[in-house]
Amino acid sequence: MEAKRLYHGTGPGPITPDGCAVDYYAMLTPSGEPELVHGAVPAGASILELGAGAGRITHSLLALGHPVTAVDESPEMLAHIEGAEKVCSPIQSLSLGRTFDVVLLMSFVIETADDGLRRAFLRACRDHVADGGLVILQRKPPEWYDTVGPSERLTDDGHVLRMTDVSRPEPGLLAATMEYTVGDRRWTHFFLSRRLDDDFLARELDDAGLAMDGFIGGDRGWVRAVPR
Repeated sequence: MEAKRLYHGTGPGPITPDGCAVDYYAMLTPSGEPELVHGAVPAGASILELGAGAGRITHSLLALGHPVTAVDESPEMLAHIEGAEKVCSPIQSLSLGRTFDVVLLMSFVIETADDGLRRAFLRACRDHVADGGLVILQRKPPEWYDTVGPSERLTDDGHVLRMTDVSRPEPGLLAATMEYTVGDRRWTHFFLSRRLDDDFLARELDDAGLAMDGFIGGDRGWVRAVPR
């Protein structure tokens, strides 16, 4: 499945290969995610953050006492990160030759509709997590896919977020366009993602040498996995 069919974006400033607007992502602030991760891992645990973007989560994890290695394929994204080791690389081809206490893959990256790419992401997680370590994945709870539709909301910091052009091209697949408006600036991001039911995800993890180990938080959106 071609990457351009999975993701593409428009708007001012640099756009990453998967369609994300660097200038918009650099504005974003955490919404409790760093504290959720921190509470689920040992104090001071080393963290490999895959798809770190502009550091929305990275900086808070550093402040909570975790050494972080931030990986992203966009040098423009990584330029916004300070205080962490930075690695410019696609996740699927990452090979650092060392392991970490925690591997973190957020932002629903794991829900890519490209099954081969997802499996490469999971292999990268397995290759870089220490024996006895933990992998944390963020997905949408599977039932979200049943009800989500076009929407609009105003965030606390004045950003307008819209989801438009929602469709379900195949069972388990969702296509949509996100629109982000800040003042007179507007970005769009098209994505095609796959619903990850628990049984399906458990099989994918098992194929990568990982075992599903429950959830953190209350909505099954944050998945724990451990090396087999």
